[in-house]
Amino acid sequence: MILEIRTFGDPVLREKCAPAADIDDGMRRLAEDMRETMYDADGIGLAAPQVGVPVRLFVYDVRDPDIAPGVLVNPEIVEGRGTSKEEEGCLSIPGLSEIVERSASIVLRGLGLDGEPVEIRADGLLSRCLQHETDHLDGVLFLDRVSPLKRKILLAKWRKQERD
Repeated sequence: MILEIRTFGDPVLREKCAPAADIDDGMRRLAEDMRETMYDADGIGLAAPQVGVPVRLFVYDVRDPDIAPGVLVNPEIVEGRGTSKEEEGCLSIPGLSEIVERSASIVLRGLGLDGEPVEIRADGLLSRCLQHETDHLDGVLFLDRVSPLKRKILLAKWRKQERD
């Protein structure tokens, strides 16, 4: 089922999400619906708060044949190295993108939908995607990671888009 993607201004996008207590059939169904929604919106990641559910869960698929798509529950970045500046956008802020500085490579730990521990060592687009989605779980948007001047310009552009 395709879910509604919440957009900038919705308070759920600014909530720090609670850890998932149980990985049950409801959570697995949510993850499947989120995956369908991500593909329908042509995204590479989607976090639960983006569909109005404040729980620490996200799905991702960077569309690389060497990198399997995945679902992470209660993810935590435990290591970051180097820096990388690349353009980012967000399904919750359609039409806007900006250069964002993030760690070049990370180690992320969480759980899979089977409840088993998962550790991912990532760089490149996968690293950026996992950091972006983890930010969503803490109520952080990519707009928060740009300079105040760039944020002001992006917000003005967003308001103009919303009016038009």
